[in-house]
Amino acid sequence: GTAIAVPYLSGVTSGLHLLGVFVGVAIAGLIDLLLAYSIFDSPYYPARNPWPPGIATAEAIKAALGKGKRALLLLYGMVFGGALTYLGYPGDVVGITLITQIVAITAFGIGLVLRAYGPQLLGLDLYKIYAPQGIMLGAGIAALVQFAVLYYKVIRAKKGGSSDTQSGYPTLVPAEAALRGMVLAFVLWTIGAAVTAFLTGLHELMSPELLIVWILYTGFQALFTTLICGLSGMYAGWFPAFATALASLVIGLLLGFPPVAAAVHVAYVAATGPGMADLSYDLKTGWILRGEGKNPEFEKIGRMWQFYAKLLALAVSLTLVAIFYHVYFDVLKLYPPASRTLAVTSKAAADPQLARWLMTWAPVGFILQLLGGPERQIGILLATGLMILNPPAGIAVLVTVAARLILLKIFGPEKLRDLLYVGGAGAVGGSAITSFAIYTLRAYLRI
Repeated sequence: GTAIAVPYLSGVTSGLHLLGVFVGVAIAGLIDLLLAYSIFDSPYYPARNPWPPGIATAEAIKAALGKGKRALLLLYGMVFGGALTYLGYPGDVVGITLITQIVAITAFGIGLVLRAYGPQLLGLDLYKIYAPQGIMLGAGIAALVQFAVLYYKVIRAKKGGSSDTQSGYPTLVPAEAALRGMVLAFVLWTIGAAVTAFLTGLHELMSPELLIVWILYTGFQALFTTLICGLSGMYAGWFPAFATALASLVIGLLLGFPPVAAAVHVAYVAATGPGMADLSYDLKTGWILRGEGKNPEFEKIGRMWQFYAKLLALAVSLTLVAIFYHVYFDVLKLYPPASRTLAVTSKAAADPQLARWLMTWAPVGFILQLLGGPERQIGILLATGLMILNPPAGIAVLVTVAARLILLKIFGPEKLRDLLYVGGAGAVGGSAITSFAIYTLRAYLRI
């Protein structure tokens, strides 16, 4: 829905051009899932890494099946998360903060707080001087450098006769197969971008040279967004799909894309990334429940059926969007807030100072990302927080981090494991149920 809403708000509301947007989003989302399936549990995206929502789901399932104290803890967590969401605080964010890598989520929380209270605390609105986009640009470049370093380490380890691992554990997908999957995904995304451009009539709006730039840039950003969302989701449990899409859009404006072309570009890019993170979370859950990879054949079969289920979910979601988008957009006037921001940005002319501000802030993101390392994603998550105006979420993250640190100091990590994982999983589930009841059901009752 978010991806469709951006070009819709930019004037692509009917006919073959809107159909072209649907086709493009479907292509981008399908390739996203194919790439996630092909590189999960490779040396670049190992199953043994955190993937916090995957752990949360697995722990919730085990607690529910096991009953006893862990089941009660899950129930208490659901009540807590649901109550927070009902009161206007994001219970799911609290749950994820209990589970995820603590430095990574702290960077995200600091970004949220600076976005909301920066003008009062600093006397400066960082969003208006393109700090989030610049930091994301620099952090993204650093993340690619980190990925290249990891690639070099894997290749060197293989030449030295070591197993195909990242940290001493076997992985199901070899490094070479994962890299082939990434290259193939880029090619397919670029072809999909070309198809989308012609179906939406972009060839009539741009010169041939600019059209080629649009196609190549859109294909690259689809791959970049997916890899970044995968890295952030793997360590922090929070993937910056909106942040990367907005940064991509801002750079597109610098390249001279007209408003409709910019809107279609960001719709295509926004359809990538979430599928990578979501499917990887599901595969992490299955990996835990299937014995953490001890039986490779069983793991392969389980992964395959999870992938089929995700494809079915993609088909169902696209069908529902096609059926109900008119009701949501034209009748109820319900648009995702992220879509409004992206649509407004796509219509804006590039600020003459934009390039200067991006170059000012990019080194900050680059340095933070390198200092934090790939397992913390400090630069990317700080930029993500700076792009989101949600004061309750920022407060919730930092308060939860402080409480978690105090409890860890008092009780130690072993005694708190169930409280953090099972309670956090319950908070995520309770928040989701409450959100569905408050927003989705209410919307359908108004139809």
